[in-house]
Order: sequence, then C-alpha cells, then structure tokens
Amino acid sequence: MHRFANPARFLKLAKPATGWTLWPGLVLTLAGFIAGLFYVPADYLQGDSFRILYLHAPSAWLGMAGWSGIAISAIATLVWRHPLASLAGRAVAPVGAVFAAICLATGSIWGRPTWGTWWEWDGRLTSMLVLFFLYLAYIALADAERARGPDSEGRIAAIFGLLGAINLPIIHYSVLWWNSLHQGQSINVLKGESSIDGSMLWPLGLTFLGMTLMFVAITLMRMRADIARVKLEMRLQRRAEETR
Repeated sequence: MHRFANPARFLKLAKPATGWTLWPGLVLTLAGFIAGLFYVPADYLQGDSFRILYLHAPSAWLGMAGWSGIAISAIATLVWRHPLASLAGRAVAPVGAVFAAICLATGSIWGRPTWGTWWEWDGRLTSMLVLFFLYLAYIALADAERARGPDSEGRIAAIFGLLGAINLPIIHYSVLWWNSLHQGQSINVLKGESSIDGSMLWPLGLTFLGMTLMFVAITLMRMRADIARVKLEMRLQRRAEETR
C-alpha cells in the first residue's frame, strides 16, 4: 500500500489501468443497456418503465461507493499521511457526485409513473439527496484547501469525509427503519438471493460491472491529471524562484 503512495509508481500502474478499465467498462455498460432495453421482458406490474433500473441501480451503488472511497482516502490522509490520499479523495468526489445526481434524476423519472409523483420526502430519497449535497460541500472544501498550495494536506476535508460516511448506513437501511415508498433490497449478495427474475437480472450485472469499471477509469484519469497539475505548479514555482 505504501509503495503505491509514490506518485511515480502510481502513474506507472495507473496509465495502463485506465485503458484496462475504461474500454471494457464501456463495452459492458453498452451491452447491459442494449439487453435491458430490447432483450428482457417487460415487468408484469411496471411494464417498460422498470427498464430505467439498469441505469438507476448502478448509479445509486456508485454514488455510495464514491463516498466510501472518500472515507478510505480520509483515513489514509489522517493516519498514514499518504501523499496521494487527499488527491484521491478530490478525484473521486466529482465522479461520485455525478452518479448520485443520476441516481436522483432517474429515481424521480421512475417514481412518476410508479408512485404518481416526481418526488417524495421518503427516507431513501432524502438521504440520497443529502449525500449529493455532501459531495458538493466536500468538493468546495477540498478545492479551498488545495488553493492554499501544493503542500496542503487536506486534513479538514478528510475529517469532513469521515463524518459524511455516517450517511451511508442511513441510505442503506432507510427502507427498513422507516415506512418507505421505495422498494426494499432486491439483491442480497451475501445470501445469494434476488427478488428480480433471472431473465431480467443478467443485464443488471453487466451494467453494474461496466459502470464500476468506468468509475475507476475516470477516477484514475482525474488523479493523473491532478498529479500533472501539481508537478507543473511546482516547476513554475521553482522557475519563478530561480529568476528572482
């Protein structure tokens, strides 16, 4: 773990890993969307409106996974002070925020024909909206710390990232803790159980895997770009000092 905190070693691994995750991710996601739209039967209750599931469910998972990544990077920042930890948190946050926004938008679109309303202050919906706002606050806080200079450790943003992780179990268990319009857990990975029929389930696996790979690829690209920016800033700073 510590050896990958070195930017040079990280870049040596990240450059090929970006391609290994981006292109398979795009192919799997596209295949899952095509299968979900054209090759699975309509739901016996919701009809074709259920097909938005193939975008909504992976987006919800990645919105939560993104903040989990922020929390892990926060621990690495506060405990081990890894040079790349705060940078990783900054890279993950906008990507997670986009997927959280997609989750909210697709959930609202799905809720209109299913529940008869675009929005309901339901426990799951409200806690997911809180997560989106937490992302925006984290991005603003991390950018403010980064503006202090390349030597900023990002400790304040890291503390905020850890505190924000409290919302994750609230999102997950909200359908159990409160009387919710949102359906309960459809897939239990630990028990190997699913309430979704197998004929509709397999494209969901493709979009989950594909979008997860794309999430990783985009995060790696953002980290590589941020490292390049820091190197350029330090080079310009040294040049400015030499010309004084």
